[in-house]
Formats: sequence, C-alpha cells, structure tokens
Amino acid sequence: MTKKEKTALKFEERLEALEKLTEQMEEGNLGLDELLKLYEQGMQLAESLKKELETAENTLTELKDGKLKPMEEAQ
Repeated sequence: MTKKEKTALKFEERLEALEKLTEQMEEGNLGLDELLKLYEQGMQLAESLKKELETAENTLTELKDGKLKPMEEAQ
C-alpha cells in the first residue's frame, strides 16, 4: 500500500487494514522479511491514524473552548 493510497483511505478503512496486518503477523506463518515489511506498513498506518485522532481531538477542544464555531454556524 503506497503512502498516497493510505491517505486516500478513510479512518475506519485504515484501522481495519492495521487490524488485518496485526492478525497476519500474530498467526506466526510469515518469514522474517515479510514480518518486517508488514511491521513497517503497520507503523505507517498507526502513525497516520494517530495524527488524524490528534487533529480531531484538537478540533473538539477548540469547539468546547469556543475558539471554533460549529460548521452549521460558520455557514
């Protein structure tokens, strides 16, 4: 999965992809090279998920603190 493909996927799709990678790795049927490849992909997915969660958390904090207007009011 390329970096461009990862960013095009929705949050839920990336989370599901990470879960599938984890399951594959936990099965114990892969060689070291394949495990390393999947681990790297998993870390990239995890980082993109973390960034998106941080952005959402910051938005919620700004809404709560009154620094940002809800989308309905902004229009």
